[in-house]
Amino acid sequence: MNKSPLIHLVGVAGVGMNPLAQALLAAGYSVSGSDRYLDQGQDLDVLRKLARAGVRLVPQDGSGITADTTGVGISTAIEKDNPDLLAAQRLGIPIRHRSELLAELARDRTCVAIAGTCGKTTTTGIVGWLLEEVGADPTVVNGGILLNWISNERIGNVRAGKGPLWVIEADESDRSLMNFHPDWSLVTNMSADHFSLDETRTLFSQFLKQVKRGYIGGTDTGLPPDFAPRLHARSSEFRYGDQEFVVPLPGFHNAANAFQSVQLCEKMGYALSALAEALKRFKGIHRRLEQVGQGAVDVYDDYAHNPAKIAAAWQTLAPHYHRLVAVWRPHGFTPLANMMNDLEDTFVRICRAQDRIYLLPVYYAGGSADRRRDSDELVDRLRTRGVSAEWVADYAALEDQIRPDRQSGDAILIMGARDPELPVSARRMAGWSDR
Repeated sequence: MNKSPLIHLVGVAGVGMNPLAQALLAAGYSVSGSDRYLDQGQDLDVLRKLARAGVRLVPQDGSGITADTTGVGISTAIEKDNPDLLAAQRLGIPIRHRSELLAELARDRTCVAIAGTCGKTTTTGIVGWLLEEVGADPTVVNGGILLNWISNERIGNVRAGKGPLWVIEADESDRSLMNFHPDWSLVTNMSADHFSLDETRTLFSQFLKQVKRGYIGGTDTGLPPDFAPRLHARSSEFRYGDQEFVVPLPGFHNAANAFQSVQLCEKMGYALSALAEALKRFKGIHRRLEQVGQGAVDVYDDYAHNPAKIAAAWQTLAPHYHRLVAVWRPHGFTPLANMMNDLEDTFVRICRAQDRIYLLPVYYAGGSADRRRDSDELVDRLRTRGVSAEWVADYAALEDQIRPDRQSGDAILIMGARDPELPVSARRMAGWSDR
């Protein structure tokens, strides 16, 4: 790419696209962007912050694509008949996947790529935070927002550093991680999600062959068999290399994320004592078991969208609360259909007799999809197997049911990906004055 081109990003508010917009701006490019949420009049915080940062927001009707546009960036989710794509094709403007653009930005840097089926966003955040705190001054491009970095002006998922080190989150769901040839990498774990387990193992194995200097993980768990952190209600601890580490986040999965992050940073040459001090100050990731309400009933907001992530969030909270009142919204018709059996078995395994689960309809963001199977099928399956499950049509019905049902000692756990209304609903529940 030449200096100072105008790059247009389609779906710029998305979790993969808004970090790219910020990275392009930081690297000196002009950026425009369109999004269906903007066209729908939704006043999203991410869109406001992108505009203040310098992204020119335009309607997603093709009008934002002009002769001055030198490239168009898309994600895998963008449909082929999207007006911006059609306009770019008419004008002969190159269309590139977001991962290609990010890989090109990072190509001449010392690149650290974080991948894996589960935990890669939190792990990217921890690695980026640790490297910042030990003075490496990295550029960090993450799908999730670091609570340490969020502000009225900053979204918090990108840090623009002045050093040569880049830390990026690499996605396996569309195989786009293969666009990266990093110096260092960390593969958190491998499990069936977007692909079968065998396909997932093969994909990550191929990716690791592209790593130039060294990596951590690369097995199904990514952990040694004797890893046994000490777990507490709101934190965990582990010992590594004669150094004690305190993780200011609950759950085995967060202890594992931190352990692998420390291992990688040590492999890159940083002292364990400095890493331990930095880890104590890590606040976590937005929507990764984020506690948004505290009182007689605590409220948590989590991005969990597959069985492993749902189980991790549930099993972290359950020992510390009399009852979980959980909400889950599937993030697509195809993922729900593919995971239906595993989801059923997971909820049956983790739900205690006193727990309740509310399921919203599949979040549909547009495009072609087989819509014959929805969350009501999962509710029927769970009820047949003795789980207290309810289907609710929308957020108004959900909140009307949960509010009078709460009991002191409960935790409300909101889970799901993509839908921007999920965290909004969680924060409404957190604001109930009589919780």
